[in-house]
Amino acid sequence: MSEETYFKFSNKVLLVPMIAVLLIWTVFWVEIRFQINLNQYGIFPRTLIGLRGMLFSPFLHGSIEHLYNNTIPIAILTASLVYFYRSISFKVLLWGVLLSGLLTWIIGRPSYHIGASGVIYVLASFIFFKGIFTKHYRLVALSLMVVFIYGSLLWFIFPLKDNISWEGHLSGFITGLTLALFVKAKIPTTKKYAWELETYNEEEDEFLRHFDEHGNFIERKDEALESEEKPFKITYHFRENKTKDKPT
Repeated sequence: MSEETYFKFSNKVLLVPMIAVLLIWTVFWVEIRFQINLNQYGIFPRTLIGLRGMLFSPFLHGSIEHLYNNTIPIAILTASLVYFYRSISFKVLLWGVLLSGLLTWIIGRPSYHIGASGVIYVLASFIFFKGIFTKHYRLVALSLMVVFIYGSLLWFIFPLKDNISWEGHLSGFITGLTLALFVKAKIPTTKKYAWELETYNEEEDEFLRHFDEHGNFIERKDEALESEEKPFKITYHFRENKTKDKPT
């Protein structure tokens, strides 16, 4: 697969993040509009009914600040996932939500765990590690951008604050790393020049043969052309014009 085919923009790059943002904001609007609290649909660890939070918790938020803080990262990271890993993007999203939710259910404190931050950690972790593992220069550059923008998120996988679900963050981080290891993606082949190949031999390079060991230019002629060159002789023939002028 060529880079032109792989890195190709599609409407999904905008549509998927827009749907994700619209869903989480719509659920929050419903809670405000009808004065209801849906936090009980979040993940409650080690209870059977708490398993439903694996699907519902990413759409629930406790405050407008909580919702706003998750909106921009979820939009940017989802768009990045769909653009750079189009063929596996939906698989990563689905398994990321389920596995991070299940791990939170296993290790979490006995409280309702809500918010899309777990999915954000899944995406950030997956995009970073997958780019490093593939060693493709564009995907590695994306990994470095994720570190530059969201590197500070790493601190919140530790229990720094009581009102933050660090268990959900840690679960998302571990899930993203796991998916990066086991979910295979078709990576475009990078065009290599002759001098990048393992079979490259400097002595056979026609260009380098024009330089000596000190880097000085030496004009050389192609040996094949020199062997084909033959001396030639030009012969001129003189013909006397015997035509006489006729009387008019």
